Amino acid sequence: MSKYPIHKSETDWKSQLTEEQYKVLRKKGTERPFTGAYNMHSEKGTYLCMGCNTPLFDSATKFDSGCGWPSFDESIEGAIEYIRDTSHGMIRTEIVCSNCGGHIGHVFNDGPTQTGQRYCVNSVSIDFDKKQ
Repeated sequence: MSKYPIHKSETDWKSQLTEEQYKVLRKKGTERPFTGAYNMHSEKGTYLCMGCNTPLFDSATKFDSGCGWPSFDESIEGAIEYIRDTSHGMIRTEIVCSNCGGHIGHVFNDGPTQTGQRYCVNSVSIDFDKKQ
């Protein structure tokens, strides 16, 4: 049983998500840098989990880090779970949606803003709700 409030079978996830979204959100993949729809996106609004529509990031926290993925300096309180990731011979902090457990990306302590954080996010893991 999943520890997350939203739990779906792998079949249900596969039917809801595109192949690339499934690879990233459910299998902890990574999209190629500089290819994501939200990398250079600058509209005002809220970035949501693609798996369950949970609000994750406010557009006011987004900045251009030059890394090739959307970057934010903080998340919406309670929206993200932080998991130690030792894959690929590195020690990193994985970020997942606290509502469905979907892999969003990683957070690093090298951000240029006051928070010192750089949430490095896969565009396919998120959706966008434009402020009206």
